[in-house]
Amino acid sequence: MNEYDILLYPLMGEKATLLREKENTLTLIVKNSATKKQIRKAVEDMFKVEVENVRSMMTTTGKKKAHVKLTKKHNADEIASHLGVI
Repeated sequence: MNEYDILLYPLMGEKATLLREKENTLTLIVKNSATKKQIRKAVEDMFKVEVENVRSMMTTTGKKKAHVKLTKKHNADEIASHLGVI
């Protein structure tokens, strides 16, 4: 799988915005079968950033959501602006 198959789309809700601003974390919907290692590699390769931590969960609608925390030297707001979230 390449990164375009793994990362489906970003979330823009209130909680995702708070996480992005306060914790430097991107919130993405990813492919259900993607592992944390695959999500980390896809984000690092696609956006040329370093990932500190990946947390993933299944939503009540059956989609997989990932919170991807970036290292201090990268800014989640910049990535979000490239994605058109803000």
